[in-house]
Amino acid sequence: MQIRRTAVNFVTLFAFAASIVLASMPAFAAYPERIIRIVVPFAPGGGTDVVARTLAQEMAKDLGASVIIENKPGAGTIIGTQSVATSAPDGYTLLMGTFANAVNPSLNAKLPYDAHKDFAAVALIARSFNLVVVNTASPIKSIGDLIAAAKAEPDKLSYGTYGTGTSAHLAGELFKHMAKVNLTTVPYKGAAPAITDLLGGQIQVIFTTVASAASLVAAGQLRAIAVTSAERSPAFPQLPTVSEAGVPGYAAEAWYGLYAPAKTPPDIIDRLNKSTAKAVQSEPFKKLGVNEGLVMVAEPPEALDRYFSVEEARWRKVIEEAGIKIE
Repeated sequence: MQIRRTAVNFVTLFAFAASIVLASMPAFAAYPERIIRIVVPFAPGGGTDVVARTLAQEMAKDLGASVIIENKPGAGTIIGTQSVATSAPDGYTLLMGTFANAVNPSLNAKLPYDAHKDFAAVALIARSFNLVVVNTASPIKSIGDLIAAAKAEPDKLSYGTYGTGTSAHLAGELFKHMAKVNLTTVPYKGAAPAITDLLGGQIQVIFTTVASAASLVAAGQLRAIAVTSAERSPAFPQLPTVSEAGVPGYAAEAWYGLYAPAKTPPDIIDRLNKSTAKAVQSEPFKKLGVNEGLVMVAEPPEALDRYFSVEEARWRKVIEEAGIKIE
């Protein structure tokens, strides 16, 4: 009788456990079953927004669910980023991470989130670079010329930036440090006014995005003298890198990476990673790569974690040595 009762209890427990497993399976198998939001911590219309919208469009086709963009600008990307850090880890709220994620911990001692612990990497999507651009009337035609001019007249040359801690700003600070020159930093509220003053001769150089300057370079209104990436760009094969043009070892990249809140189930992270990898192979992304100067990557989560750690450490050193602070 005791043996029979034990057997019945075992069967009952097994059935109960099996029912729990089976009940939990549809939640993963059905993902996604509702709208997925990608939070962009910038205003609509910028490079990050364009990349995110292209990604959302292609991922929606693969996932069979709506993927929408929610722009949450403010506080140097902190507002939008924090909103994802505090979201449910269910795969339905994601963050389009950028260069800002790697530098904010060094610029802000009291971030309302932990850049490492509060996020789960999904995929490193793409890397980009800046163009070093001067006025076509300028005698500066190369990085060598820029260095020589800066050393000949210390404090006389200026470069425009648009936002403390942005890739354009820190690319210039890294150049000053590695080339051992001094350029006066002139802050602007955006790329457009900085370029306007460059065209007008009020400043001498800017380190700016491909999207903001490529059309003016093509029209002969501005002169691009180098790219800030570690290797030459297929989009501008005639332009040397800053490194090969006179500042060995120089490299300054912008990048885009997809994140989810920490503790998002690995199954969902894997599904999103595969969808991202498929998206960046699409024709719209190939066109975007040419227009925005992007190098598509679509690497696994651990690659984004490694890349982020290297970027964070590298820019912390630049920020500390240059004494850069958010006012």
